[in-house]
Amino acid sequence: MASRADNIASNLSLANFSKATELKNRIWFTIGALIVFRFLSFVPLPGVNPLILGDLYDQTRGGILDLFNTFSGGSLERMSLIALGVMPYITASIVIQLAAALHPSLAALKKEGTVGRQKLNQYTRYGTVFLCAIQGWFLASGLESFGAQSGMQAVVDPGMMFRVGAVISLVGGTMFLLWLGEQITSRGIGNGVSLIIMAGIVAQFPTFVSNMGSGYSEGSIATGIIVGFILMVVVLILGICFFERAQRRLLIQYPKRATQRGMMQADRSHLPLKLNTAGVIPPIFASSLLLLPLTITQFAGNSVDTESSFGGVLQTVLQYLQHGQPLYMLLYGIGIIFFCFFYTAIVFNPEETADNLKKNGGFIPGIRPGKRTEDYLDYVLTRITVIGAIYLTVVCVVPEYMIAQTGVPLFLGGTSLLIVVNVTVDTISQIQSHLLAHQYGDLIKKAKLKGRLR
Repeated sequence: MASRADNIASNLSLANFSKATELKNRIWFTIGALIVFRFLSFVPLPGVNPLILGDLYDQTRGGILDLFNTFSGGSLERMSLIALGVMPYITASIVIQLAAALHPSLAALKKEGTVGRQKLNQYTRYGTVFLCAIQGWFLASGLESFGAQSGMQAVVDPGMMFRVGAVISLVGGTMFLLWLGEQITSRGIGNGVSLIIMAGIVAQFPTFVSNMGSGYSEGSIATGIIVGFILMVVVLILGICFFERAQRRLLIQYPKRATQRGMMQADRSHLPLKLNTAGVIPPIFASSLLLLPLTITQFAGNSVDTESSFGGVLQTVLQYLQHGQPLYMLLYGIGIIFFCFFYTAIVFNPEETADNLKKNGGFIPGIRPGKRTEDYLDYVLTRITVIGAIYLTVVCVVPEYMIAQTGVPLFLGGTSLLIVVNVTVDTISQIQSHLLAHQYGDLIKKAKLKGRLR
């Protein structure tokens, strides 16, 4: 019976969807919430001229704003109510995780279970509001000054009222997205915040296809380049699916315990260690740090004196840190490797895991509990992190190299591709779980019905 249910759950046909009413409602709710998100991305901030803003944004392409604009689905380019997207929440959650690993009081909250996690989530929301207010204020101020220096006024009526209104609107838009993501998580399918980010990335796919088609019809993009990009994306997707699901499973054995029949039986389980424990955090951090000088230079505009020593150094740094430059790709790869090890050390604590195994009576065969187990976990985790760091570096640097060689902008960079594939795999796994639970429910109902008939 179990194998039959597994086969039905793995076969995602329309017939299985039609039988699972709750799953259909969850999918429709998720689609509706994502449609609301897309509608909000076209609602501009009060007091902003969207036509002039588009021309101004074209002058800042290639900086860190492109990264944030990709994650927000073009909302930053249109300066909509949700221009900041959920990036402040992602940043705040990472900061809280780092603080929980370093600060004793927050580390104690993390160990308190559900109550402690709720407090940490509350601190994350407070941090999100704070970051939104700071980023919104600088974004509004930058819109006023940047538009004035370029000879085009993107803000209709600049001043304190515009800045305050922009901050309130941006904070409200981001917090609404968080609420929408929580509703998707509880009433829909998949992780709400991740689905919102993925929807923003995928929303730019029609524009990319249109640009590729226009370039091909005009003769600026050759057929071989298009075929090469398609093959590269397919190979990267297959590689991401393989490595993201790869695990190093450590055998955990527990002492023998008496069963109901009086027999002694030893329990066994596995401790799964992901090959890529850090996820998509390393490429986001590395690209953000490298693109920061370019963004500062673009916003500074004419205020930077290129003849001065500071201006000359800034222009030199900007020249070597452009997309596709050898120094940029080298530093990008080094940054990914560094943040892989750094973030893995933060999210996984071998000492805490070894203590939990010792308290529960579990041990790794051939390894003594306590300090030896901690050293062994750290040794295994370091080895698999090396492979995971190399995998992330290849996935993120190869698209950059292809873009530099062909000059064709690829909307699905390494980071975006990682997010899209991971969220898609996670959502499909949850759909399979719902189908499996629904099938088991039907089997249990049939078994009860037969029992009553007997």
